[in-house]
Amino acid sequence: MASKYGKKASDKVEKSMHEMKRGTLKSGGSGKKVKSRKQAIAIGLSEARREGGKVPSKKSSKKSTSKKASSSKKASSKKSTSKKSSAKKSSSKKTTRKSSKKK
Repeated sequence: MASKYGKKASDKVEKSMHEMKRGTLKSGGSGKKVKSRKQAIAIGLSEARREGGKVPSKKSSKKSTSKKASSSKKASSKKSTSKKSSAKKSSSKKTTRKSSKKK
């Protein structure tokens, strides 16, 4: 059975772990020092992925799934309100049609 990760991935993770232990590894966005072991591994894998190493694709985070669930609830409530307002609009259109026919 083949390994999920290639040599480049293990080298990059090892390098990022050493940098984290020395205190020189910084996160990309904010530039703060990385203190978490998991974050150091993620940075190493990301660098290996960028350079074309054998690394599986990222998995979606749990936070994004909860956001999707809450947004779908909001969307369903918005749909129900839009149906009500469209029903009101159609009834007002009917009254204008009747008045135009009377003329």
